[in-house]
Amino acid sequence: MKKFKDFEIDGDDDFAAMFEESEKSTQTNTVTDGEVVAINDESFIVSIGGKEGRIPLSEITNGDEVKYKVGDTITVMVVGTRGENLSLSYKKVLQKAKFDEFFAKHGEEPENLIVEGTVVLVKQRAGFIVESEDGMEFFMPMAQGYLKAFGAVGKKIKAIVLKVKQETSSIVISRKKLIEDFQKNKEEQITKLMETNEPKIGTIKKITSYGMFVDMGGVDGLVNYNEISYKGPVNPSQYYEEGDKVEVVVKSYNKEKGHLSLSIKDAMPNPWEEVQEQLEVGDTITVTVSNFESYGAFVDLGNDIEGLLHISEISWSKNVKNPKDYLNIGDEINVEVIDLDCVKRKLRVSLKSLLPKPFKKFVENTKTGDIIKGTVATLTEFGAFISIGEVDGLLHNEEASWEANVKCKNVYKKGDEVEVKVIKIDREKENISLSIKAMGESPADQFATKYSNGDIITATIKDIKDFGVFVTLENNLDGLIRKEDLLVVAEGEEELKIGDEVESVIVNIDRQNNRVRLSVRRLESQQNRDMMKSVSDDSAMTLGDALAGQLKK
Repeated sequence: MKKFKDFEIDGDDDFAAMFEESEKSTQTNTVTDGEVVAINDESFIVSIGGKEGRIPLSEITNGDEVKYKVGDTITVMVVGTRGENLSLSYKKVLQKAKFDEFFAKHGEEPENLIVEGTVVLVKQRAGFIVESEDGMEFFMPMAQGYLKAFGAVGKKIKAIVLKVKQETSSIVISRKKLIEDFQKNKEEQITKLMETNEPKIGTIKKITSYGMFVDMGGVDGLVNYNEISYKGPVNPSQYYEEGDKVEVVVKSYNKEKGHLSLSIKDAMPNPWEEVQEQLEVGDTITVTVSNFESYGAFVDLGNDIEGLLHISEISWSKNVKNPKDYLNIGDEINVEVIDLDCVKRKLRVSLKSLLPKPFKKFVENTKTGDIIKGTVATLTEFGAFISIGEVDGLLHNEEASWEANVKCKNVYKKGDEVEVKVIKIDREKENISLSIKAMGESPADQFATKYSNGDIITATIKDIKDFGVFVTLENNLDGLIRKEDLLVVAEGEEELKIGDEVESVIVNIDRQNNRVRLSVRRLESQQNRDMMKSVSDDSAMTLGDALAGQLKK
């Protein structure tokens, strides 16, 4: 018996028939069995009908484990020949089995069949090889990709099946057609959705910080966080979960951007219309504290409407810094409606307007001239606000001390207890003026115990102004000689300067304002009057003698 490579033949066998069978077994894209004759670090060597081919080791490993050993029979696909060498693939055998199953199920031209996979290879000028998770390969021509070749590998895509080719065991897909069909279907769906303004049911697909994406039967729309509740912007995750069914109204569609805008609140009755009929400014209502901001608290009316309780409307005290110091989330409180605009959807309420007014109580129990105790609440450039129970009074810098240029912020600190005198109560503006210096005797009072109007004194010039000069008197008291009360300086005489002593007469002692006014000019007039009086009283002296004496002086 003779041997022809792997085929044994007798003399009676038809050699030509056997050779033809051998060639048939190595035709391209045929599936056949072969024998593993060698295994190295990179590939399997498989013999088929006397010809050998290599299969990458990666195709026949299960993790790190090699599935076959030398001598095993393995089913492979002949994908090409080069002389006596074969190009083999084990992977394509598995793919053909998957293809046969796919073909048996869907036929040559599946209708609207969508597949999903990852681009694993780009064939320049030809197209893309896309592989599904279960190992099925698809071919997508370049013109059907709607995809740039550069950077395409690794990209996950969806596409529609165009044709199934049984002779080549290949499936042709198109991403382009899927996108075009989707866009056409989306336009049709949106047109149908916008035919009426009636509420429609959708399913929440995704929740974000700025709103929710809702599936409207194949078309996604966005419900902005402003369109969820009549309360205003809300956090959607506090109200809904993904998968929830919601009733929405289609608001608008931006064809250029492809944005469909939806509203949940427009699908509900407008509570502001109900409020407009039931509420008026001045009404007292019961609300629930629902949220805090630095500028106040929001209160819930229980019908998807929130009102603002501004920080200034929480208490009559002017020192409210944080609404959390007075209220808690969930508190039920009675408030008065102080502003209602249903068109702009604004509601403002007041808590303090329902509380007794502290100023009224203060006026009932306190009068101008009373001396009371208080606590420094706030210090400013112009003075200090003193808390007197539930009301505040102003201690102006000028009322803090009889000394000049005293500032409260340099003398007191917040929380200091002080004794003050009420010097004014403005009932119309509800202002209370306080004083510390009014409780003691002023330097002008002390000065008035020793001097009277008309007394002549000598004092030192402290300051010179355009309107006159200031002189220093006793107890750091200043006296003012106005410009018109000074004598005209004669030619050759020196001008007045700080530190000079000047003699003048007291014109007025203003005890309330702690001021003393003096005059040099009146001093001269007064001296002339005294002289004339002395002349008339002295009968032995003639007028000429008196005048001569004065001229001599």
